[in-house]
Amino acid sequence: MILVFAQGSFLEMVTWLPSISMMGFVTTMSHPSTATFSVLFSTIELFVNRLDSVESVLPYEYTAFDFCFENTRKRPSENLGQVLFGERIEPSPYEFQFKKAAVCKKVCTKAYDTNISSDKNKLDFLKKGMLLNYQHHWIVDNMPVTWCYDVEDGQKFCNPGFPIGCYVTEGGRAKDACVVNSNFNEKDAFYIFNHVDITIHYHVIENEQLGARLVAAKIEPKSYANSDDESPDCSGGPKFLKSKHSGIFKISYTYSVNFVEDKKIRWASRWDYILESMPHTNIQWFSIMNSLVIVLFLSGMVAMIMLRTLHKDIARYNQMDSVEDAQEEFGWKLVHGDVFRPPRKGMLLSVFLGSGTQIFIMTFVTLFFACLGFLSPANRGALMTCAVVLWVLLGTPAGYVAARLYKSFGGEKWKTNVLLTSFLCPGVVFADFFVMNLILWGEGSSAAMPFGTLVAILALWFCISVPLTFIGAYFGFKRAGIEHPVRTNQIPRQIPEQSFYTKPLPGIVMGGILPFGCIFIQLFFILNSIWSHQMYYMFGFLFLVFIILVITCSEATILLCYFHLCAEDYHWQWRSFLTSGFTAVYFLVYAIHYFFSKLQITGLASTILYFGYTMIMALIFFLFTGTIGFFACFWFVTKIYSVVKVD
Repeated sequence: MILVFAQGSFLEMVTWLPSISMMGFVTTMSHPSTATFSVLFSTIELFVNRLDSVESVLPYEYTAFDFCFENTRKRPSENLGQVLFGERIEPSPYEFQFKKAAVCKKVCTKAYDTNISSDKNKLDFLKKGMLLNYQHHWIVDNMPVTWCYDVEDGQKFCNPGFPIGCYVTEGGRAKDACVVNSNFNEKDAFYIFNHVDITIHYHVIENEQLGARLVAAKIEPKSYANSDDESPDCSGGPKFLKSKHSGIFKISYTYSVNFVEDKKIRWASRWDYILESMPHTNIQWFSIMNSLVIVLFLSGMVAMIMLRTLHKDIARYNQMDSVEDAQEEFGWKLVHGDVFRPPRKGMLLSVFLGSGTQIFIMTFVTLFFACLGFLSPANRGALMTCAVVLWVLLGTPAGYVAARLYKSFGGEKWKTNVLLTSFLCPGVVFADFFVMNLILWGEGSSAAMPFGTLVAILALWFCISVPLTFIGAYFGFKRAGIEHPVRTNQIPRQIPEQSFYTKPLPGIVMGGILPFGCIFIQLFFILNSIWSHQMYYMFGFLFLVFIILVITCSEATILLCYFHLCAEDYHWQWRSFLTSGFTAVYFLVYAIHYFFSKLQITGLASTILYFGYTMIMALIFFLFTGTIGFFACFWFVTKIYSVVKVD
């Protein structure tokens, strides 16, 4: 028997490539993330996932809408990432034999009596789902069942989901999927897609006896008002429900299935017909070229400073032999006795840098694995699983970096430092996430995390991440403090009056513009993947943009750091962190713009959830970019003062 699995929502972006264990030419596995072979005349099972909508952040389980369901077969197990993203894969009553066509086969009939409160609530919830354009997500052989329809210029768009129905307003305006059929013209009516035509594409395995592989699964939703709901014949006009209907209302769910042999689609490229409907490659290359221009511009500026201005300054300073010459020092050389003075709030800065290092390594490793080909769009939840596991295991470098820097800042409260590193930033993220989870619980959404999973996450945090952070902090405090190339004066030097452009705030605000300019196009596709439930597969582009972002943050921070040192302002530690970290503020502004201009999200709960999750992403991005800026500036300052002779 072959297993056929549902494609869920595409909130998650990556997955581990499943391994395949073969026995002869038939492969069967117990988990739906595994690709399988099919055998002639074997049973094909269809799994369903939670339903979601671009107009609401709240996903719901398949059974929440009172569709036909199957409760005799075991529900597939879920990994941590699937639970975090609210994936709810379940068996369905849609079952058919390979190469055995079926026409108008009945699944079940649902009857509602509006005079019964429970039935009325179910019907109202179904109408709400159609009004908000909730989408089914089905899976066959671990592939998304796609709905392909014509768009502009004769092209086809394949959507990995199809609507449960649609609505025609009181004014007769067809909304969402109602525009595909001119017969959907009844005013103030909900049209229900109670029939699906399923087409399974396959090709025969070469050199194997009676073997075949499924290479595509497509669906076309339809609506039929059958004359007899108990014995549907898929005839009559479309099935609709008036907005103010009263009395008994019946819905018969049916399906037809057809099998088509397709020799053109190879097994290895069977996802291509979905990805080809998303022609973003040209836009991606435009984004990369735009980012490279910014990088080249910044690299030229930094090279000019390093090779010309700095080289001349260092040569002139090193040639000063007399006291009179030394008294004529100016610019960044004047602050050599203060440039490594410990910053204010050094404890907080070291904690931020420790958490930022943890996030940076986690992001790099995840994207690196993706580019090596370890990831495929078949296994839901693997991105979050991979990220959480990496974050937990990277507590040691976080504790080490925080402790080492705090000791270099002259701090002695090592217990407070390690506790803040372990609990401050992760605690803020968890508190935000917990509040969002309470809202999901209150709304009855499938994305609400079960209590057991919350306990498991806390166990990973307290039992693994925190001890590893303490171990890293122990080794960090055991090491000697970082030796600076110049001594620090006992009395701080007075900073002269600064011009508008060298004051802290304008420099910080300007510093985040260029890094954000490198990522905003890629950011659009990431937000589309998260909130519009689109497939994300461009990990090569994403890794390239990641490298460009690191370079841009580093160069922009170094550039502004040099200008501030030349203005005799030696408070570079916090400024370097905030200059690069301010990119997260632009990210937040863009997310707000995206919400109002691109999304159609309605409802207070969905709005709160959007901005709650966005704040988590902004905080993580702030720590990530700020850490890059600080270490780039730290390297630059150490480098230039190490080559200058200081009396």
